[in-house]
Amino acid sequence: MKTLFSALLVALLTGTAAAQMKVGVIASSTGPTAFVGIPQKNTVPLLPTRIGDVAVEYIYYDDASDATQTVQFVKRFLTEHKVDAFIGPTGSPNAMAVLPFIAESGTPMLAPVGTPAVVLPMDEQKRWVFKTTQNDGLIGDALVAHMKKNGVRTLGFIGYNDPYGESWLKEITAQAKAAGLGLVAVERYQRTDQSVSGQAIKLVAAKPDAILVAGTGGPAVLPHTTLVDLGYKGKIYQTHGAATPDFVRLGGKKLEGAFMAASAMVVLDQVSDSVPSKKVAQAYIAAYEKLHGTKPATFGANVFDAGLLLQKAVPEAMKKARPGTPEFRAALRDALESVRELVGTQGVYNMSAQDHSGFDQRGRVMMTLKDGAWQLLPD
Repeated sequence: MKTLFSALLVALLTGTAAAQMKVGVIASSTGPTAFVGIPQKNTVPLLPTRIGDVAVEYIYYDDASDATQTVQFVKRFLTEHKVDAFIGPTGSPNAMAVLPFIAESGTPMLAPVGTPAVVLPMDEQKRWVFKTTQNDGLIGDALVAHMKKNGVRTLGFIGYNDPYGESWLKEITAQAKAAGLGLVAVERYQRTDQSVSGQAIKLVAAKPDAILVAGTGGPAVLPHTTLVDLGYKGKIYQTHGAATPDFVRLGGKKLEGAFMAASAMVVLDQVSDSVPSKKVAQAYIAAYEKLHGTKPATFGANVFDAGLLLQKAVPEAMKKARPGTPEFRAALRDALESVRELVGTQGVYNMSAQDHSGFDQRGRVMMTLKDGAWQLLPD
């Protein structure tokens, strides 16, 4: 007993005692965004509990899809739990709401959200945020290229009336203009709307060759099926926010022929073994299915990738400081920004001072919905 005590005392005095790191996780496992937040919450048990000499504790809160609660939980994490990093939150509006608190505290946040506005344009607040989903520009580029290749000349748009929809409208407006496509109609809707008939009627009246729906999961179904019910015969495109089993299940046959750009994880059995992310995605899916008895949506994979990024960055940060200090959090931020060629479930991460998402074309493929399942389209 005396020998053990002496060893512990020496370890403490020399700074070699095992380090403890706390990570705050916020996801919307209830409320309107639960279809995204549930697979994220379910992925937390798969995150690494030890990284080198560092024991990692994950503390989870459900913000019920409410940005006000997200802010309250972030404050609690900072004052009560004194976390070294955040994973989350689920929603784009929620993530935007906490940016000032993240930056003021100097705590890195790994955000599994859609809008690139959490990292672009880069500034003193956003330099503390790292995004584990593809930026809209990368997905939009694939969508617009497919449109041009298939004779689309005019485009309609309907998206959320929030940061996710706003980001997509900004992105598709710029990309359509650069590609010579005319944006002839723009409509917005709320995530909780039960009807978008008025917006859909206006879109159909504008007679665009194609319409882009900027929604996520189940709520992305409503505009799509409403357009089909109104007899719209043009092409309908979805963003990677629709890459969920619920989207396909809720929309049924009315979604046949939909187009989407998203990570290869959605059509993993159809992509070549040479795709870098395939093995990592397969391992994640197998582990999730073993634990929960069902396959995960890509939204859960975004949280899993946050764990991979921490595994890469924490050992580097430990060379400069120990967890629980401002110096460690700053070193962790710097280490995350220096990540190169890290293969995740969604693609390959190459972070930089100006790019805190880090995905390239290896992080997306084009697909279409056929016979109730997504089918990979050729390049």
